[in-house]
Amino acid sequence: MVFPTPASASPLWIRNPLAAFTANSLDASGGVVVSGGTIVEVLAAGQQPSAPCADIYDAGSHVLLPGLINTHHHFYQTLTRAWGPVANAPLFPWLQNLYPVWARLTPEDLELAATVALAELLLSGCTTAADHHYLFPAGLEDAIDIEVAAVRRLGMRATLTRGSMTLGTDDGGLPPQSTVQDPEVVLADSERLVARYHERGGDAVIQIALAPCSPFSVTKEIMAESAALAGRLDVRLHTHLAETLDEEDFCREMFGLRTVDYLDSVGWLTDRTWLGHGIHFSDAEIGRLGKAGTAVAHCPTSNMRLASGTARVLELEDAGVPVGLGVDGSASNDASNMILEARQALYLQRLRYGADVPVERALGWATRGSAAVLGRPTLGQLAPGMQADLALFKLDDLRFSGSHDPVAALLLCAADRADRVMVGGQWRVVDGQVPGLDVAGLIAEHSEAAKRLVNG
Repeated sequence: MVFPTPASASPLWIRNPLAAFTANSLDASGGVVVSGGTIVEVLAAGQQPSAPCADIYDAGSHVLLPGLINTHHHFYQTLTRAWGPVANAPLFPWLQNLYPVWARLTPEDLELAATVALAELLLSGCTTAADHHYLFPAGLEDAIDIEVAAVRRLGMRATLTRGSMTLGTDDGGLPPQSTVQDPEVVLADSERLVARYHERGGDAVIQIALAPCSPFSVTKEIMAESAALAGRLDVRLHTHLAETLDEEDFCREMFGLRTVDYLDSVGWLTDRTWLGHGIHFSDAEIGRLGKAGTAVAHCPTSNMRLASGTARVLELEDAGVPVGLGVDGSASNDASNMILEARQALYLQRLRYGADVPVERALGWATRGSAAVLGRPTLGQLAPGMQADLALFKLDDLRFSGSHDPVAALLLCAADRADRVMVGGQWRVVDGQVPGLDVAGLIAEHSEAAKRLVNG
């Protein structure tokens, strides 16, 4: 059980950080004032709060950031990290080997996997996570309910997407028949989850989105029906798209369309949609995505691990496409660490575009950009009226010795763990630990579950 540190009843001044990245033009070198779960003041150097603060936290040894936001994950995959049979495989063979393993997932497995993923994210400075869960084998019908409970225990925010697979091997799809569901079941459960859990407003903790898995695992019909349902319920849409050239070939053969044409044909080319990966787009397709406001979750580590390709992030942004970062599943990244994902994004995009891609731009993808991808305008920035979701990093490890620019050092010197994390005005990480979380016990249970899962 996790016991988060409660928020103070009076305004809290997080004072004079070593450095601050606000994800906007504001100067927070004097710190921020938090009250009632929101940021009420951002102070420049030498400024004082407009009213006295009884609670003061001296951040003089910390770099202050908005809480990092993860836009694409598969929590359950923490159970199949670094599995030998797929350690050196591209996407389609990787999936075909893993599907039978994942089909054995139990509610207890998912609870452990989600807790590990969320704790790892939280410790890396992440305050909001989007999870794409599309596996509902017999006995795991309440998968999203299990994830909701895990998010609430850890005290984070989440967009939990009710995924689906409806196109099995019998009908020309990639997943085995044991992992697919009838469309009527998918749509009914989607509506149930939105009614039960979806919160609206700037301080929402849990949001639900609809997320048919990928072109090679769902039918056009469930894509179109999900889009119609999302419009009626006013929730967002998520799917994998343009991840690999194999997927492009599949779309041509199965649907007679390129990926963006396919997306348009099922009613998904809108600003309600965000896409996992979004690598293989032509110039014209990037323009269409930008015009529609369709967003992309860039997953650099996963894209490199599976050799899927490099997303054209700068061109996507220049065309008006909102871009955020995702760690992707922990079987194609093998970690759930958002600050390291920002570093990877920086380096991969520099390899494509040149060394003048700024550190701050990569941090922007992990904060303000990711908030835009998830449709959360009150997250991802240090500014009055924003939610008090914050990440504070120390630079006292050996790796930082000799560094000069504290913000640049976070990525260039590979920060990997936050010292303090706040969500909605409450400390969720204190001194590099999640209060009340038995990490050693969690590792033992999770590791045992992982062994059982892969051994059948």
